[in-house]
Amino acid sequence: MRLKSAIFVSALLRRCQVEGAYAVVRRRGAEEAGAVFVKVTPLDGTAALFGPAPQSEIDESYPVDRLFGAIVPPGAPEADVEARIVKEMRFDPDLWLVEIEDKQGRSFLDLAEA
Repeated sequence: MRLKSAIFVSALLRRCQVEGAYAVVRRRGAEEAGAVFVKVTPLDGTAALFGPAPQSEIDESYPVDRLFGAIVPPGAPEADVEARIVKEMRFDPDLWLVEIEDKQGRSFLDLAEA
């Protein structure tokens, strides 16, 4: 059974807080099953955007509720990430957007193998 998006986001925010990073929900999506996107910025003018990994990259034997992939890789200009966020919101108005500010650039997500 998959966690509701609201519970997953709440847990992610708590994890960031425990690790000393600042995280905030920029956009609340559908409580039950809204897609979760995470913007990570190391506070140097660059950023990364992570979103749901393609189904083809999910290994059914891997026990994780959600797997993420880099939509915009780390080190991209923050303006590029913001432009991609606008595009994703037009495509899916029910998405969640979490923004993490962490000088080390940590996402605190389970990432699909590239």
